[in-house]
Amino acid sequence: MFFFYRVLVNIVLLFSPIIILIRLLKKKEHTKRFKEKFGFYTKKKIRGKLIWFHGASVGEILSIVPLIEKLENNKKIKQILVTSNTLSSSSIISNLRLKKTIHQFFPIDTNYNSKKFLNYWQPSIAFFIDSEIWPNMITNIKNKSIPMILLNARITDRSYKKWKVFASTAKKIFHKFDLCLSSSIKSQKYLKSLGAKKIKYIGNLKFSQSIKYKDILNDNLIKFFSTKKIWCASSTHQTEELLCARAHKKLKKKYKNLLTIIIPRHVHRNEKIIHDLNKLDLKVHTHSSSTNINNNTDIYLVDTFGETKSFFKICKIVFLGGSIIKHGGQNPLEAARYGCKILHGPNVWNFDEIYILLKKYNVSNKFKNINQLTNKIEKIIDSKKSFKDIEFKIKKLGNRILNSTLNEVNFFINK
Repeated sequence: MFFFYRVLVNIVLLFSPIIILIRLLKKKEHTKRFKEKFGFYTKKKIRGKLIWFHGASVGEILSIVPLIEKLENNKKIKQILVTSNTLSSSSIISNLRLKKTIHQFFPIDTNYNSKKFLNYWQPSIAFFIDSEIWPNMITNIKNKSIPMILLNARITDRSYKKWKVFASTAKKIFHKFDLCLSSSIKSQKYLKSLGAKKIKYIGNLKFSQSIKYKDILNDNLIKFFSTKKIWCASSTHQTEELLCARAHKKLKKKYKNLLTIIIPRHVHRNEKIIHDLNKLDLKVHTHSSSTNINNNTDIYLVDTFGETKSFFKICKIVFLGGSIIKHGGQNPLEAARYGCKILHGPNVWNFDEIYILLKKYNVSNKFKNINQLTNKIEKIIDSKKSFKDIEFKIKKLGNRILNSTLNEVNFFINK
């Protein structure tokens, strides 16, 4: 199976210039830094101990930010390298302005590229986040005897079934990890079945929170929001914005000063979203706009990266996208940490254990259609209930998980 993977990834490499060009046109790639995916790096390695984290995209990178903030204070570490696959995730690291931490794009996983990457960066330890498994890179890391940890490991039902089809290959790959820190009990069980040799369940690192976060909303905008009845639709995918827009129109009949904030999962879709919203005769204001916001604005569209937390601070009602379509949902923890009431569709299997906990605390509610959505929003708007107690519990749990993870990580770093 591994042989066929190597053949396949080399075929992908042959067609990659065309793929990259299409992605550049769609504004999904950096116009200069896309070369990093072919092993041409734009940052330099500093002499001394370098530790490396790799995560697929925004959610994975955000989950390790609190950990990186603590590791920045470790004097033994000279440099922290973070790699990912998406443009949006790279923006998160650059916006944090950490002293030791740099970002590069993960190379296409050919045998040659992975060897070139390791020879250039020479990491002292490698961390793969969530479910990021790249066979060539993992094999070459093991060949160099570099300690390797699967951090905040998450194996979904769907990915487990796929891995079990190639059980012998899965065992060879997962057995190479020196430690797997499982994000859930279910993932711990799946990791054991797939051949991981050492597994510890600490909890989901996404419960933890960055200490460096600062509110980026200006005073005038905050003042404007305070005059409105607000709800937020976050991490929305295609078709979900239209659902929220139609819900807004229904709710506007009762709440004349209603404002709906929409934060799409992928901001490159913004032009299409604006076009669709305008067709519904809704007035849209974009977050990046230099013009003053009109009092008659219906939809406030967030077309920038990494500012979701600021909106969760002012919105106590949050719909989490990716849950109406068959995507599996988006992580609800960030909204819960700010005491928001969370609404979601029926498809949340990616975070089922988290939603079970939130439902237990009466923080989240499921809806199946637009009428249920608008009814639930009405009830929350008219309610005086606060969720500060849940906010405190989640923060306490997050700190425990973060400190336990840090202890495990430091054991390998300080060897």
